[in-house]
Amino acid sequence: MSESRSKDAVPNGAAHSTSTEPHVARPNIGNRVTVVLGAQWGDEGKGKVVDLLAQDADIVCRCQGGNNAGHTVVVDSVEYDFHLLPSGIINPKVTAFIGNGVVIHLPGLFEEAEKNVCKGLEGWDKRLIISDRAHIGKPFCPSLPPTVFDFHQAVDGVQEQQRQEQAGKNLGTTKKGIGPVYSAKAARSGLRICDLMSDFTQFSERFKVLASQYQSMYPTLVIDIDGELSKLRDYVEKVKPMVRDGVFYMYGALHGPPKNILVEGANAALLDIDFGTYPFVTSSNCTVGGVCTGLGMPPQNVGEVYGVVKAYTTRVGIGAFPSEQFNDIGELLQTRGKEVGVTTGRKRRCGWLDLVLIKYAHMINGFTALALTKLDILDVLPEIKVGVSYSVNGENIPNFPANQEVLQSVEVQYDTLPGWNSDTSTARTFDELPENAQKYVRYIEEHLGVPVKWIGVGKSRESMIQIF
Repeated sequence: MSESRSKDAVPNGAAHSTSTEPHVARPNIGNRVTVVLGAQWGDEGKGKVVDLLAQDADIVCRCQGGNNAGHTVVVDSVEYDFHLLPSGIINPKVTAFIGNGVVIHLPGLFEEAEKNVCKGLEGWDKRLIISDRAHIGKPFCPSLPPTVFDFHQAVDGVQEQQRQEQAGKNLGTTKKGIGPVYSAKAARSGLRICDLMSDFTQFSERFKVLASQYQSMYPTLVIDIDGELSKLRDYVEKVKPMVRDGVFYMYGALHGPPKNILVEGANAALLDIDFGTYPFVTSSNCTVGGVCTGLGMPPQNVGEVYGVVKAYTTRVGIGAFPSEQFNDIGELLQTRGKEVGVTTGRKRRCGWLDLVLIKYAHMINGFTALALTKLDILDVLPEIKVGVSYSVNGENIPNFPANQEVLQSVEVQYDTLPGWNSDTSTARTFDELPENAQKYVRYIEEHLGVPVKWIGVGKSRESMIQIF
């Protein structure tokens, strides 16, 4: 081997340049995105906060989840329900972007859009962009016999039934097929929007392989492959004008002219696949890291991160819930708060505000400010309890437990604050709130070390009090 070196070679990778400036300037960071995330188990009122911020937004994005999410927005007394579409699409000036981290059920997307069009949504199909890297949930064909289902949704139902039979309990999923789609994605057998837009013959072959895999795992599963492929083919021309290379689109949005870009999180921190109350979680990362992986953007472009916190705590489905109230308080919160899931129609379990889990969510997400919603639901309570620490076997624990059995066994230590016994729903400034309501907000801020930027005292846009 030759020992010769060029005179410019530098041994051991050592630098020899005397220049103090890089040859190429460091790239500009570009526009930063504002992120809205749920800080509890979902249903905190994220849609309302997004709707508020979307009034000044140019682009509103969804980065994860599927039609298992449910956001309700009230505009001029009209109630809109969103599951896949970013709820900011209500603003006719907004471009809505569904990122690669979202799993898309195409029939559900169009059905949702049509329902909201009947309520006043305009021009959505000209303002929606879908990443070509997003994965597809397989559609239900209504013209086929009732034994033929969307097979991801059908698999979801079969899996839940098996869990119930084998372990005596299920996960309480929405049965929207979200878990099976993400499972196929991780197993590298999933199908994406770009596949549907490309050679349909090749897409069909891969579809048949995937369907066959599910049928071998679940022998009772009935799939009309030709019928489902026919249904998917019908969506090609409908969807094609909306599809873009998502990475290229986001890069252009971040590094083009100044834009207000808003990211609308679905689900919430305690449902995150990694950081939530596993296994009673969703199948995606609904914490701040999911913004980068679900949109194809670097972390340096994340700007404000707003955590949405309900003034008490709710949860849909199964899983540990330390501050849950199995009493008149839980019933009152459920009734006054009309706590029924937008997606599932299930009653939500209710309990006191738990600052241990909010602090945990803040550790992961780095909230820059909070939106505190549904404060008005507490108006009739003479006193209000707030969970401030956990103990196990009489000993305080400093962390939020990862293990479900441990979390089920924790005892919550509460601080008791005086209620205000008066109507807050007409308040439009912080000073108009009763003194004890103000103290409740300040207590939360001081305990978490995060400022509250908005306070919700009703369903409409006008009922969101902005503090700063």
